[in-house]
Amino acid sequence: MERTETERAVLRRAVAADAPAVAEVWLRSCAAALPGVRRAHSDDAVRAWFRDVVVPERETWVADADGEIAGLMVLHGPRELDQLHLAPERRGQGLGDRFVALAKERRPGGLALWTFQVNRPAQRFYLRHGFRERCRTDGRDNEEREPDVRYVWLPEG
Repeated sequence: MERTETERAVLRRAVAADAPAVAEVWLRSCAAALPGVRRAHSDDAVRAWFRDVVVPERETWVADADGEIAGLMVLHGPRELDQLHLAPERRGQGLGDRFVALAKERRPGGLALWTFQVNRPAQRFYLRHGFRERCRTDGRDNEEREPDVRYVWLPEG
């Protein structure tokens, strides 16, 4: 049986040359999934953040589908799943599942993340992967001022 394009995508650590494509996936993903959420930074500021901070300083992974960046995941610190974004046309094809499995492998002691309350598909996704809601906020502590939800995954046992 031939593998699908998504199954052939390679999950690998991002390198500096990936930063522009990673930023574009993030921008496209946010525009598609969160059209009503106020963006705190310009597109150029987001691109600079990925180039100067995220890719060089954080554990950044990409889904490389034949040279095209189809998704990204950023782990930060001992437990934080800081970013998980897919190109809009790649949603629902299993890449997110592969990224979460990798995150659990990389952080076997547990993971935590934030997602916006309006992002119901993300909430269903994380619940399906064993994350549990820890708390909800009114958004006053995030740059977007958008109500959010904290999720935590702990290994069984």
